[in-house]
Amino acid sequence: MSLVMVAKILAFTLYLGFMIYIGLRSAGKNTSAADFFLGGRKVGPWVTALSAEASDSSAWLLMGLPGLCYLGGIKETFWTALGLIVGTYLNWLFVAKPLRKCSISFGDSITIPEFFTNRFKDKTHLLSIVSVFFIVLFFTIYTASGFVACAKLFNSVFGLPYHAGLAIGLVVILCYTITGGYTAVCMTDFVQGTLIFVAFVISATIAVFALGGPTSAIEAVQSFDARAIAGEFGSKMQAAFQGNSTYKGMSILSALAWGLGYFGMPHIIVRFMGIRSNDEVKKARRIGTVWMIISYVGTFLIGTLGTSYLLNHGILLGTGNEQVSVAGVVQFGDAETVFSATMQQMYPAFIAGLFLCAILAASMSTADSQLLAASSAVSRDIYKGLINKNAEEKDVLNIGRFTVFLIALIALFLSLNPQSSIFGLVSFAWSGFGGTFGPLVLLALFWRGTTAKGAIAGLVCGGVVDVTWHYLHGGIFDLYEIVPAFVTCLVITVLVSLIDKNKDPEMLKEFDAYRQLSD
Repeated sequence: MSLVMVAKILAFTLYLGFMIYIGLRSAGKNTSAADFFLGGRKVGPWVTALSAEASDSSAWLLMGLPGLCYLGGIKETFWTALGLIVGTYLNWLFVAKPLRKCSISFGDSITIPEFFTNRFKDKTHLLSIVSVFFIVLFFTIYTASGFVACAKLFNSVFGLPYHAGLAIGLVVILCYTITGGYTAVCMTDFVQGTLIFVAFVISATIAVFALGGPTSAIEAVQSFDARAIAGEFGSKMQAAFQGNSTYKGMSILSALAWGLGYFGMPHIIVRFMGIRSNDEVKKARRIGTVWMIISYVGTFLIGTLGTSYLLNHGILLGTGNEQVSVAGVVQFGDAETVFSATMQQMYPAFIAGLFLCAILAASMSTADSQLLAASSAVSRDIYKGLINKNAEEKDVLNIGRFTVFLIALIALFLSLNPQSSIFGLVSFAWSGFGGTFGPLVLLALFWRGTTAKGAIAGLVCGGVVDVTWHYLHGGIFDLYEIVPAFVTCLVITVLVSLIDKNKDPEMLKEFDAYRQLSD
């Protein structure tokens, strides 16, 4: 085994060991379900902000989006990033404080399904059942994208078989999520968010100057794009660049619509419920927004500059199995590995290994948050809410941990295909949550007239439209499914609520009291 490989293994081992250590250290703090799933609402602004953004910006930030930029998709990436940055800011601005107050006011809710049930006084628990169904469905798909990223990373860095990489990612994520719960997830996300930030800033700066400065870097990228469109790098690269060069109109609307997803992301908005005080939301919002902006700039730079930077080192990505020779022998591989390939060329082995852990960090920080949110929904809202209402806290915790394990196994099954697209899996799950839960969260916080029947109808219709539109995508206006799903859920919820009429005096009284609460 070479010294280079030993250095990379050492870097990964230290990082993964540190993540597991955080989980074990946090385990003793979980004396109740509220501690395990929400950290007892004691998390500070820095940890809350970086945890929210790290769990949001999964491996697609370091693999999916850079890979898209590498293939000439800078326009799509730009509009998607713009929608996400605006969406995350508005989410912090309009949802964070009201959600924390409202979730406390309505039964001290610690999960989103529990919040919906308490807020709309749904005595049938049908709303909770439907909510948990969609949470488990979309989080399983979302978690699968994280496992795919882990597998591609280990394959790219160590040459490990795809399925061996899946197994390693599964074991590590399960270790600290099952033992440490919300506190461990937030602390590891804080570390991972910091690592992602540093990796992007330093690496993007080095890439710019390695290509001769800003002006020379832009010229090099333009030259690469022209050669790709001309077919010099093979038919697959040519098709990708030609397809991305026509990005406009409805595609731009679809990209911007990603911002709608934030209002309905359980693993993100639950961070608002767990922050220590509403007084600290403003600080957390600023931290999170700055992190987002700089990280997305890093995505653009690594993805676009990676074309020429890697070609200068004899590496060409995105050709699939197509053999291409440009000025000598050129390696080829998956375009979504552009970040990892760049890191390995840019740094000594150990430093490269540490920065490559940023990809692992992005995968793990999202997967752990999603597993925890899904397990809390099952254990709190299904087991204790419906099956065993007198369940002890210890039993709820054990059910939650078992659910984490079970969902992870299902996600592992969905990620077994080595050809799985990280961006595609994330896109489907993102639209599912944004189109189903987003409108309900906003209506729950700002419209007293929303009823349980309206919420159930909107949730079901939004979910059905999202899944149906996804599989018909490209045949209906080429519009991202989050748009029709969001509009459908919003309109149906309002219409059914108006017909049903909110006459529950207790609900109306509690809503008015919540609106009068100070921060």
